[in-house]
Amino acid sequence: MKILIAGATGAVGRPLVAQLLAKGHQVVALTRSPEKAQALQAQGVEVAIADVFDAEAVKSAIRRAQPEIVIEQLTAYPKTYTPESMRAAAAFNQRIRLEGGANVLAAAQAAGVRRFLRQSIAFWASPGTGLADEDTPLANTTAPAVAADIGIVTELERRLLESANIEGIVLRYGFFYGPGTWFHPDGDAAQQVRQQQFPIVGNGAGVWSWLHIEDAAIATVVAAEIGKPGKYLIANDQPLAVHDWLLALAQWLGAPPPPRITLDDAIQGGGADAVYYGTQMRGVSNAKAKRELNFQPRPLEWLSAVKN
Repeated sequence: MKILIAGATGAVGRPLVAQLLAKGHQVVALTRSPEKAQALQAQGVEVAIADVFDAEAVKSAIRRAQPEIVIEQLTAYPKTYTPESMRAAAAFNQRIRLEGGANVLAAAQAAGVRRFLRQSIAFWASPGTGLADEDTPLANTTAPAVAADIGIVTELERRLLESANIEGIVLRYGFFYGPGTWFHPDGDAAQQVRQQQFPIVGNGAGVWSWLHIEDAAIATVVAAEIGKPGKYLIANDQPLAVHDWLLALAQWLGAPPPPRITLDDAIQGGGADAVYYGTQMRGVSNAKAKRELNFQPRPLEWLSAVKN
C-alpha cells in the first residue's frame, strides 16, 4: 500500500518508516526540510514537501502523492525532560498537533484517503480500580499541564473519529522507551536518574504503562493494515508503579537509589503535574491490541535485566 507519514523523522516516525519499508509498503514522508528530505530519499522514501501550517500546501502535497493511508505522528517534544523544558515546548507542541494535525486530516479527506491513523496518549485514564481500557474516560484533573494536554487529545480524537468518509484509528501509546527516547541509557531521563534528579514522589503509586519505541512502530503498521476504526491502547504487559520501575531503572543504570520527596516538595518543584505523574496515574490494558492486532510487546528492558 502507499502510506504517507506526517512526522516521519520523529521518535516513532523513524522506526515506523523502517517497518513499513521492510513490509514492502510504498512510503511517502511529508516534510518541510530539504535536509530531512535527502535523508529520507536515501532510504527509498518518496518525499512530499510542505509546511504543515500551510493548509493549501499540505492539501496539494497529499493530493499529488495520492496515498491510500495517512499516518499522523506530529509532535514537538523537547530533547530534555524537565518541567521547564516541557513548559517551554508546550505552546508549539499544541499548535503543531491542533493546527498542523487539522491541516493534514483535511488534506487527507480532500484527497479521498481511505484510512487515517493518528498518535494519541494512553496514560491519562480516569482514576479507578484495575487497568483502564479503550472505553475508560480520560481523567478530570486539576494538574494544569496534564489537563491542557487531555483537552487537546480529546479534541484531536473527536475530530478524527467523527470525520465522515474516512476510517479513523486512534493509537494511544504508552510511555516510550528505547533508542531516541528520554528513557534510554543515553536519554535525558536516564541521566537525571544517575544524578538523583528524578525522585519518587510521595508513595510512588502512580502507575506507568510502557512501550518500546519499535513496538510502537510495529503496532502502527499492523493497525494501518488490518485495524478497525476506533481507539487502541498500545502499551506493554507490565504497567508498573513509579516506586517499582524507577528503582529498577536506577539499578539497571548502575545509579544510586532515587531520592524520595514529599507531595509538598513535588508541588514546589514541579507543580501539581509532578504529583499526578508520581502518585495518581492509572495503568492501561493492551487486551484489544493483542486480540485484534496480534500485538506482542517486548518486556520492559530494565526490569528484565534486573530480574535476571
